[in-house]
Amino acid sequence: QVQLVESGGGLVQPGGSLRLSCVASGSIFSINIMGWYRQAPGKQRELVANIRLGGSTNYADSVKGRFTISRDNAKNTVDLQMNSLKFEDTAVYYCNVKELVPGTITWLDFWGQGTQVTVSS
Repeated sequence: QVQLVESGGGLVQPGGSLRLSCVASGSIFSINIMGWYRQAPGKQRELVANIRLGGSTNYADSVKGRFTISRDNAKNTVDLQMNSLKFEDTAVYYCNVKELVPGTITWLDFWGQGTQVTVSS
């Protein structure tokens, strides 16, 4: 099992910045993808960004150029720097880790409890 604890959400004005952080603990394998998803009221949860163990990243089109994901493999942390925030970025943001069980093709999904990000003037 992997436990994820998020921090850094809050209220920010449009154009402002926030940094989300997530710490993973527990039984962490070496092959994994760390990422952030978000869910706005009445909408489905969507991928914001993820980053592989080797550092390759993937971003939703809506956040490209504004958000930056990074990770520290030694500390098992993943951060999301969010700049130029817009009203439509308002959502609950969830940390996610995808683990490949060694010796198998089975992927496990772990989620944090979520942190609220509200962009409002």
